[in-house]
Amino acid sequence: MQKIKFGLLAITAMAMFSCKQTEKKEIAEVSLTNDQLIAKAKEIQQHIITLDTHCDINVDNFTDSINYTQDLDTQITLPKMEEGGLDVAWLIVYTGQDSLNAEGYKKAYENAISKFEAIHKLCEEIAPDKIGLALTSDDVRRIHSEGKKVAMIGVENGYPIGTDIGNVKKFYDLGGRYMSLAHQGHSQLADSNTGEKDSIWLNNGLSELGKQAIAEMNKYGMMIDVSHPSKESMRQIIELTKAPIIASHSSARALSNHSRNLDDEQLEWLKENGGIIQTVAFSPYVNVKKDSVFDEEVKKVLAMEAEKAGFPLLERDSVMKMPGDQRKAYYEKYIAMRTTAKPKLDSLSEVADPVNVVDFVDHIDYLVEKIGIDHVGISSDFDGGGGIYGWNDASETINVTKELVKRGYTEEEIEKLWSGNLLHVLDEVEAIGKKIQAEAESTTEADNVS
Repeated sequence: MQKIKFGLLAITAMAMFSCKQTEKKEIAEVSLTNDQLIAKAKEIQQHIITLDTHCDINVDNFTDSINYTQDLDTQITLPKMEEGGLDVAWLIVYTGQDSLNAEGYKKAYENAISKFEAIHKLCEEIAPDKIGLALTSDDVRRIHSEGKKVAMIGVENGYPIGTDIGNVKKFYDLGGRYMSLAHQGHSQLADSNTGEKDSIWLNNGLSELGKQAIAEMNKYGMMIDVSHPSKESMRQIIELTKAPIIASHSSARALSNHSRNLDDEQLEWLKENGGIIQTVAFSPYVNVKKDSVFDEEVKKVLAMEAEKAGFPLLERDSVMKMPGDQRKAYYEKYIAMRTTAKPKLDSLSEVADPVNVVDFVDHIDYLVEKIGIDHVGISSDFDGGGGIYGWNDASETINVTKELVKRGYTEEEIEKLWSGNLLHVLDEVEAIGKKIQAEAESTTEADNVS
């Protein structure tokens, strides 16, 4: 009986919260003009720290002659961050999945190290007066208070650690503060969400090495990212971890049925764990049906441009299977071709119905109502396929805040969504790591005395 009573209370509370949110939205929309919304959003962004947990990089953009101090064609640059009011960008050490053997691990490790080095070069040599590398939440606040942009590092795919568990500590020492154990394809550590396509699994969740990686990440205070691993991998991660986890760039599966999103059961697991989901502005993850319809129109425009340029258009999966240099060359040509087509694509958005900021914030609303505002954050997946109309690069960051203001979110709530929640989890994971290390040292000392 007690359980039923609690369930009824929970449903009543949820309904009250939902009504409250609707009431707030209606009041906000009636009382503020568009100019007032923008002004309010800018004011809020001056008071808070805006943080995006997932921005991919290309090491070619981290040289003395070509780098993020310039307004490149990339979605993330320092000028774009400045224009849109984005304060913190988690720059990603990403390695695509390849063969599970010594040669594959060696190449992946070298790729990962090259990206760590590129990020350090940006912050320490190219533009130390404009951007600093943060390792803790205190670093974030200090660097931000100095009037600089902030870089943090996430590792997308644990594949580069190979079979040497000591590489977890190496990646942590290089600045990695979160890592996922898989990406597009099963790794030696964990199964990927991509197994849903054919129901073929390699590890049935986590491998033994993956379980060791969880323990190492807990020990050193590195957040565990569940955005790409399979649902069963996530379940096992939560069973094993001693610290909160994150989904660095995923959205709600209830609103967009894509395997990269978290379903309601996973969201409840996340909440119980004390973790956070960083809602991602990746069109199919926001609205897979709407994106599919609009994408057909985009493909027609791109096909015409590609034909003019003599450029073969390939599906993303095919490109991801290319060797690194070949894939890089393809994307360079693709970006150039898409840049040429940009005026036509922009015109297309006026007559068709692309996935936009309104659709994106619908996910934030849903997640806040489902698991509470303390467990929700924001990410873009810029330069990795992310971007929606209204937030297609860092210069448009203000539009997300504007939509949150329009829906009645307070400055305190917006601060939580943009950075407060993620930094709180980072602090907690760090504290747990220090505790684990202290306990290990105490045990070692006791053993030595005995």
